[in-house]
Amino acid sequence: MAQLKPAKRAGLADRAFAYVDSAGRRRLPIHDRAHVRNALARFNQVAFEDDAARERARKRLLNAAKKYRIVPVGFITGQLQSERQQVAAGLPRGFVTLLMTDIEGSTVLLRTLGNRYGAVLKSVRTILRKAVKRSHGHEIDARADEFFAAFAEPAAALEAAVAIQRELGRRAESDGVEVRVRVGIHSGRPKLTDAGYIGLAVHTTARVCSTAHGGQIVVSAATRTAVVSSLPKGIRFRSLGRRRLAGLPEAEALFQVQAEGLRASFPRAHGRRDVPSKPEVDQLELPDE
Repeated sequence: MAQLKPAKRAGLADRAFAYVDSAGRRRLPIHDRAHVRNALARFNQVAFEDDAARERARKRLLNAAKKYRIVPVGFITGQLQSERQQVAAGLPRGFVTLLMTDIEGSTVLLRTLGNRYGAVLKSVRTILRKAVKRSHGHEIDARADEFFAAFAEPAAALEAAVAIQRELGRRAESDGVEVRVRVGIHSGRPKLTDAGYIGLAVHTTARVCSTAHGGQIVVSAATRTAVVSSLPKGIRFRSLGRRRLAGLPEAEALFQVQAEGLRASFPRAHGRRDVPSKPEVDQLELPDE
């Protein structure tokens, strides 16, 4: 495409450009079909002043594409990939601690609450997100009643989990709706891709979560070992024995997190017990004050 001549460019109104920066410099002309196509191709090469400016330019460009009946399939795909890359770039790498939650009896809760379920689910997610953010964690995914987050430090994941259960308990007391969330935590070395974390560590975290009951926090032996030197004050472990978890090659030693304000007694953990034994207080448990 021929370059837009300076005289013609100067004669165009600001609305003929997808992006005008704070100094008045105009980028990405969109005054005709050819230039819209060119702007779609060059969008990721432009250095925007901030995310808000980028978003405004993106919307203007998409509106221009709609006006000229251009279907920007490649542009949308490229934007999604770029966003995923930006998110992945900020996530912890190497040895990380993963936290997963889901709501116990969510189907029954949905039937009970009816139209109120959406508002309750939104409230629960707000509690989860605030706790994760306060502990410097990263939300990875949230779908239906499930939530997935990652932490650079295992102690931070434990603190977030305890905060979640405490806040959910207070919420039940204040509005009369009891939502029981199970939490599973595992530490390992998942592979980080543009699409997020993948690997056995992710599947193990999901299986650990599935062993818990609503209101309970269950962690793997890997997390318990990793947090030995940095165990948050007031948090202790109770051994739940070893469990055979679906799809995993070896039995997992599991531990319940105990802390003030959390329910202490639960039925046996889900999953087939590997070595029959009476659950005992783990050696890392702190004496009661």
